Amino acid sequence: MPSPIPLFLVKKMRFFPVARPHGMDYAPEQLPKQDIYMHIDLNADLGEGAPHDRALLALVSSVNISCGVHAGDPDSLAAAIRQALLHGVRIGAHPSFPDREHAGRAPMHLPFPKLRNHLLYQLGALDALVRAQGTRLAHVKPHGALYNQAADDPQLAEDFVLIVQEFDPSLALVGLAGGELYHAARQVGMGFIAEAFADRRYTSAGTLLPRADERALIHDPQMALAQSLEIITNGFVTAVDGSRVPVQADTLCLHGDTPEALLFAQTLRAAFLEAGIQVRA
Repeated sequence: MPSPIPLFLVKKMRFFPVARPHGMDYAPEQLPKQDIYMHIDLNADLGEGAPHDRALLALVSSVNISCGVHAGDPDSLAAAIRQALLHGVRIGAHPSFPDREHAGRAPMHLPFPKLRNHLLYQLGALDALVRAQGTRLAHVKPHGALYNQAADDPQLAEDFVLIVQEFDPSLALVGLAGGELYHAARQVGMGFIAEAFADRRYTSAGTLLPRADERALIHDPQMALAQSLEIITNGFVTAVDGSRVPVQADTLCLHGDTPEALLFAQTLRAAFLEAGIQVRA
């Protein structure tokens, strides 16, 4: 278990490190302690048929549930919703491009009317399942290629925001910290939850390394923990080329369909508890 790390002031879910002279490093026990605890939301993408959804729900504070197009079916989605309610976890929708063959990870370029129809269809279906169990959706997070393209393409980001706003303007959007979806949401006053990743590596531009690159996924729980703590406590992530990329995140994502997801969640929760980092939506 790593040594305790310093506690930093938090304001509106943004983290501010304790100032230190340039170039000077301290051992964790030498750093000043604060009375105010940091906090972070820990989210997972669920309802995709992975075997450890139920166990993950005891460790995360919010979930993004598949809308049944890229993965999952009505029964698995309803089960994920039911378990999320049992654990008091915030529930969001996880719509994708219509691409079940590639699990929603193949790039697509849909005209606005087609994109609108597909997204409204997915949001409406999951919303009906959520309401049937007596609760409401809290946020929307695009999945796979839709997520990555909306983070990089201003027009797609704007289209996505307009469609979600048409469906329910009270929903918050979850997207890549610093990406185009953030700017599009801000322009129309929609709530935005900036996301970083515990289990994915970054490019020097602050985007996720494409999955086609063998380095894209992190498989070592200690590396996932180190990256998570780096983001939370220092506000940056180390890219694959060694550069430091600023990241201000409100939530950390674990992909529920990866074999290491449960181990990662257990490792992060234990280390966060020791470090005084509260996990909450």
